Amino acid sequence: MKKILYIIFVYALSFYPNLNAEVLKKFEVEGNSRISTETLKVYGEIELNKNYSTDDINEIIKKLYDTKFFSKISTSFVNNTLRITVEENPIINTIIIDGEKAKKYKEVILEIISLKEKSSFVESDIKKDIEMVKSFYKSLGFYAAEVEARSQPIGKDKTRLNLIFSVNKGEKYKISSINFIGDKKIKFKRLRDVIASEEHRFWKFISKNVYLNSERIELDKRLLKNFYLSKGYYNVEIVSSSAESKGKKTEIELTYSINAGERFRIKKISTDIDPVFDKSLFVELKDEYRSFAGEYYSPFKIQKILSKIDNIVDQNELQFVQSSVNEIVGKDGIDITFKVFEGPKIQIERVNIFGNTVTSDSVIRSELLLDEGDPFSKVKLNQSISELKARNIFKSVREKIVDGSQNDLKVLEITVEEKPTGEIAAGAGVGTEGTSFSFTVQENNYLGRGFMVDATLSASEESLRGGLSFSNPNFNYSGNLVYGGITSTSNDQPDSGYENTITNINLGTKFEQYKDIYFTPGIDLSFDDLRVDGTASDKLKKQAGNFTEFNFNYGLEMDLRDRSFLPTSGSIVSFSQGLPIFADQPSLYNRFSYSKYHGFSDDVIGALKFYAASITALDEDVRLSKRIKVPTKRLRGFESGKIGPVDQGDFVGGNYASALNFEAQLPNLLPEATQTDVAAFLDLANLWSVDYDSSAGSSSKLRSSIGVTTQLYTPIGPVNFVLAQALSKAESDVTQTFKFQIGTSF
Repeated sequence: MKKILYIIFVYALSFYPNLNAEVLKKFEVEGNSRISTETLKVYGEIELNKNYSTDDINEIIKKLYDTKFFSKISTSFVNNTLRITVEENPIINTIIIDGEKAKKYKEVILEIISLKEKSSFVESDIKKDIEMVKSFYKSLGFYAAEVEARSQPIGKDKTRLNLIFSVNKGEKYKISSINFIGDKKIKFKRLRDVIASEEHRFWKFISKNVYLNSERIELDKRLLKNFYLSKGYYNVEIVSSSAESKGKKTEIELTYSINAGERFRIKKISTDIDPVFDKSLFVELKDEYRSFAGEYYSPFKIQKILSKIDNIVDQNELQFVQSSVNEIVGKDGIDITFKVFEGPKIQIERVNIFGNTVTSDSVIRSELLLDEGDPFSKVKLNQSISELKARNIFKSVREKIVDGSQNDLKVLEITVEEKPTGEIAAGAGVGTEGTSFSFTVQENNYLGRGFMVDATLSASEESLRGGLSFSNPNFNYSGNLVYGGITSTSNDQPDSGYENTITNINLGTKFEQYKDIYFTPGIDLSFDDLRVDGTASDKLKKQAGNFTEFNFNYGLEMDLRDRSFLPTSGSIVSFSQGLPIFADQPSLYNRFSYSKYHGFSDDVIGALKFYAASITALDEDVRLSKRIKVPTKRLRGFESGKIGPVDQGDFVGGNYASALNFEAQLPNLLPEATQTDVAAFLDLANLWSVDYDSSAGSSSKLRSSIGVTTQLYTPIGPVNFVLAQALSKAESDVTQTFKFQIGTSF
């Protein structure tokens, strides 16, 4: 019974924590020289004539320690008097980064550490800040970086000090090789193209991707997983990644372990439409379902259908619509159900933007499909975030929905993290067609307005080109691309009988005319100084002179490829035309191209490509510098520019050209470590007709060739080989059985 009474007594005391409390009548502080008593009273939330228990006093001590003003605090509470004795932390006068010369890196370090100038020095924060600095250098590839910190008192009272971080970066860790192990099921060469990390080679001395970087490794793992998912490996796992030192201490072998798992096809696709919506609006989805049923699963296919749903919602101005995907995995495939339902009827009260220090608010707002007063739409929010990420000026974009002033109002918060948008790129090459060099400086967020500006210089044995261009991907917040620029090119074409200097000024726009169909109207002004060789025919010599042209150009393009880089399926078709407004020698230009891709397996990708171009004189002749030549990539096995009409030994180009190409990427028969890409091809092409009456020889004979191309990654750079055999040609054509090019961008 006594035990029960004791428990009841203790339990009762818990409801009266101030049972032993004492009224505070007087408050005193000792040991403070910099922090006033009143300041201490405010931070501790101390009130006279209030009851304080032991727990209350402990809470005061905690609040004072949280200010980081004090290194030591003690208290006594006797006769209604609270006496607090403190030892103040010194103030940091200056933080010095010793061992780092780069100003931008110093600024980053000062930003990421918790200790700041003119604030209190808290010794316990030193260790944490050292680790932050080490992590920063690891992100730059300096994995062996050593960081130490020490304080340097100032004056006799030692109330101030300088904080010194000593940095020894060491050398960057370079990726000597990249390996893929486990049940990966996909060849090395395909995986190599997926990830961002690259093996170090001497020609990649500018590339940051050749250095070990923990953030980039995480990116690689995400890229690998998405790639496997796109191939139908629904349960793929990127099990691990490891970095081991091999040979030299700073050379790292990077290895990814992959468990691809089983490959799944889409078994069934259906739609669950909320009764509040007209189901007939979504009937067109059935065509998409039929096309995907039986194919390998891919999140891109799922996203395509979701985009289709979004378009239906937008076109029919449906409000408060949400959609979701339910995927059920079985032994014989995946059943997918798209659910379209009515979400909460809420509106956007306010849009807040955070994190942009360079980029203007208007650039971000222009990409948002939601504004103040609009009905909230998850569909439009996702589209907005995608558009912002596509601008390529932000490292990350995050959205958050918070409560507004009323239950049916929400505040949309967009937080961005900007990234460096300046780029420098260079390239060089040498091969059977001579040497080349290029240099480009580019800014993707000029003046924080989202504009792209770039300057380019390129040179080869036959041309020198310089240019300045700009583009605005969202001109006047319309969603349309506007671009323009000026280029000047000096050409020396000894095999064509001329040289010239041409300056071109252009201005144009690009916008979506229909779904996946883009219209690109524009104008260009050109000045051509054409000089004809003294050995050329009299007919050609008469074409020399200075010419001015002002043209209207337009184009249509429909791109249905699964991806622009190394596509495995889909097609792209384009048509363009140039119409003279005024010209010294007006002409009409047409161009058409079509490419179709099909994956026969993971290793074999087939492509069919067609190309046709024409230029027709509207007055006199098409001048020598404007005539068409078949692009080298369209007809391999022949020397560049050395087919078609010939005038006294000069290949003068033609008025009409066409080409048909069959290509197939082949499995690499060599060991994976050779990093070799091989493709077989069959090329057919023709170039014919000139306007002027001369002795120029012209043949309508179809040119054709067959062969293989090989791209081999070597210690001296990527080497491209073409081995081709001409099957048919005209008598004057110059063939080329073997061609190679060593070149890279860095």
